[in-house]
Order: sequence, then structure tokens, then C-alpha cells
Amino acid sequence: MNLSKILKNAFLIVIFGLIVTACATKKSVKTTTESSSTTKAEETQKADPIEKLDALMQGDVYIGSDTVGELASGVPDRVFFATNETILTTASRETLRKQAAWLRQNSDVTVVVEGHADERGTREYNLALGERRANAAKDYLMTYGVSSDRIKVLSYGKERPVDSGSNPLSWSKNRRSVTVKAN
Repeated sequence: MNLSKILKNAFLIVIFGLIVTACATKKSVKTTTESSSTTKAEETQKADPIEKLDALMQGDVYIGSDTVGELASGVPDRVFFATNETILTTASRETLRKQAAWLRQNSDVTVVVEGHADERGTREYNLALGERRANAAKDYLMTYGVSSDRIKVLSYGKERPVDSGSNPLSWSKNRRSVTVKAN
């Protein structure tokens, strides 16, 4: 009899726990009156700060476009890096392939690849990191047929932030290399 009482109480506790868990779960239901034509930018503006951060970053690499300029029509000018990294992401390689194709078509253009870092770390460390990032972009452009004579490398380290904030999103925007026309 005592065993059945223990089992009954355990069963009630499990059921109560399931009910509380189900009530605490946030469900997102899209109604039919909501417009399905909202853009990603509009969704990002409406989102809470964590969702906004997730929409603009993949890991700690910036994937947004609000700070991106154009080297030429349809050719983005910058690529972004993870913290303390010089490894090119898939998106970065795609951008650099577009840059290389444009540079091959415009053989009279020379460029400067600027390397940048976020505000964390010493000035010396960030200058060296910016140079390694710029060289990573230069090397990739060279593998796609752009002569090294047409590409100069310059590191600004943390001296020229594109976003002066002191948070993960700002830092991710500042970890970049930018390809700029020199002539």
C-alpha cells in the first residue's frame, strides 16, 4: 500500500512538471493577417537585441551589409573575419571571387587591401593582425589571377573602426579587410 502511494505521488509530480513546462514554452504563431512581405531588415529592427545580433552575425563573424560599400557595381568592397582569425569564410571567398573577376576585367586598376581589427588587444597586435587579414585577402585575389603588382597591403589595426561601439556586433563589423581603388 505504501508503494502505491509513492508511485501515485511520483506520477502526479511528473504530470505537474509537464504542465508547467508546457505553459512556460514560448510558441511563435504567425497569423494570416501578418504581411509576408517584410524584409530581413524590417524583421531585424523589430527583433529583440539577441535576435538582432543573431540576424547580423554567424558565430562571431558579421554577415550584415549596412557597413559594406562597393568596389564596383555589384562588387562588395569588404570581407569580415572571426575574432583573432585570418581565415576567410565562405562568404568572404565569394566576395573576393567577385572582386577578382572585376579586377581581371579592369586590368588598369590597382587596389589597396586595408586590414582592420576591433578595439580589443594592443595597438601592435592589431596592426599585425590587420596586415595578416589584408594579406589573406590579397593571396586569395592572386589565386584568381590578379597580379600581385596591382595589390598593395596596408594595415590600420584598430585605428579606423567603422563602428565605434564597444559590443560584439560593433567588434564584428570592425574585423575586416577592405579593397579600395588606388587609381
